[in-house]
Amino acid sequence: MTRLSDLTDEKPLRITVELPARLHRELLAYAVAMNDGEANGAPPPERLIPPMIERFIATDRSYSKRRHAAQPG
Repeated sequence: MTRLSDLTDEKPLRITVELPARLHRELLAYAVAMNDGEANGAPPPERLIPPMIERFIATDRSYSKRRHAAQPG
């Protein structure tokens, strides 16, 4: 399972996502909080979003059940 602290340098696939300004501000605040309250050196939101989505998918029990039920064998 990927952790939010695991911001690996894989070759990314670029997509465009529109975020509400409120959510962008929350992501910025989250990055600062995860950087011990320091804005300098905090990861930008675009680096936080992929591991957050991976974590969400990995911990979604309903999705996991459906995925395993759909696999043959």
